[in-house]
Amino acid sequence: MDKKISVLFKGDKVIWMVFFFLCLISVIEVFSASSELTFKGGSYLAPMLKHIGILIIGIFFTLVTLNIKCKYFKIATPILLAVSFFTLIWVLIAGHSTNGAQRWIGFFGFQFQPSELAKGTLVLATAQVLSAMQTDYGADRHAMKYILTVCAFIVPLIAVENLSTAALLCVVIFMMMIIGRVPIRQLLQLVGGVTALAVVVIGAVMLIGEDHNDALTQQAQAAAIAQGGKVAVTPERKGVFHRFDTWKSRIDKFANKRDLPPDSVDLDKDAQTAYANIAIVSSNIIGKGPGNSVTRDFLPQAFSDYIYAIIIEEMGILGAIFVALLYIILLFRTGRIANRCANNFPAFLAMGLALLLVTQALFNMCVAVGIAPVTGQPLPLISKGGTSSIINCIYIGAILSVSRTSKKNEAAAADDDDAAVVSLTPQPKATTA
Repeated sequence: MDKKISVLFKGDKVIWMVFFFLCLISVIEVFSASSELTFKGGSYLAPMLKHIGILIIGIFFTLVTLNIKCKYFKIATPILLAVSFFTLIWVLIAGHSTNGAQRWIGFFGFQFQPSELAKGTLVLATAQVLSAMQTDYGADRHAMKYILTVCAFIVPLIAVENLSTAALLCVVIFMMMIIGRVPIRQLLQLVGGVTALAVVVIGAVMLIGEDHNDALTQQAQAAAIAQGGKVAVTPERKGVFHRFDTWKSRIDKFANKRDLPPDSVDLDKDAQTAYANIAIVSSNIIGKGPGNSVTRDFLPQAFSDYIYAIIIEEMGILGAIFVALLYIILLFRTGRIANRCANNFPAFLAMGLALLLVTQALFNMCVAVGIAPVTGQPLPLISKGGTSSIINCIYIGAILSVSRTSKKNEAAAADDDDAAVVSLTPQPKATTA
């Protein structure tokens, strides 16, 4: 029986343990945090059963992916790039909008988020470029040009509807270039260029966007109403700039953050931040226990973007640290696997995917505790989701596939060392009768 299980769940056992712990926490916390979905759907178990079904599908794809050899990932790269580019264009033209963001497309009755596929595809392409252009002194100076060319076709299309995802993806690609030993001078030039571009984008957002929740706007509206006038309704923006208002509101809220007395907090306009803080404070360090959250009934997206606040409320500080450590263990264990790889491509691929998962997870945690501005990033492998959960499972499967290759290489190296030791050991001379 144990042999059959080990054959099925091949690859690094530590990665498997982290993966199953994250899935278990996901089932418990999504069940606890889905009271809003339970109220809307009228079924207490339906949200959890749907999420468990998605995780089972994800685990199936994990098992399939870990049995794929790394050379086939290379072959799939051009196809995945074409699919990612086509679906990102599709979602901009005819995508479904949720919470003001057009990020999903309908596909045979299912909703699909192309940016999730595009993230892994860009990591895959970057790993292939870095591995193909490695020299004895690091990556060839032309490697960055090819990487940026691929990014130019993918990142802007993601940024139009999901700026935070595009920014995190760029951070991951930059870290991969550091690991891939791209020349320092080129990296510094890239940092300078990106900084200048960020200043331009932020300036455009602050100039063009409108924060409808700021104090001056609210005072003007109140004065107009008091004088018997009507409040002018700003028409909804269309095209590229329709997300500028949301971005400006988040920048203003984060930049002007200040401590307010409880009676001054507007629970309607600042529901996410306010109830997340209430969830964290009400944990009383030790937590209320699984399923005992109170804030889940009021916190928007408690089962998705802010599930870490619910984890803190129910599991306390130790539970929050344990979840964070799982992601850190995933990163360091993947680093050890990459260090054992005989070839560059699987090492870069595994590290890129691990960085993608862990960077998003840490950023989600920072948002939940108020360290980073509000974004729409879910907690990988824990938050309730469809496309994101399944594709994150595929990322884990790819890391496990690399771990299988690295183990074979390590075993081969050990056999070579044993053979060398045997050959160096003096052998007894044959005696003649």
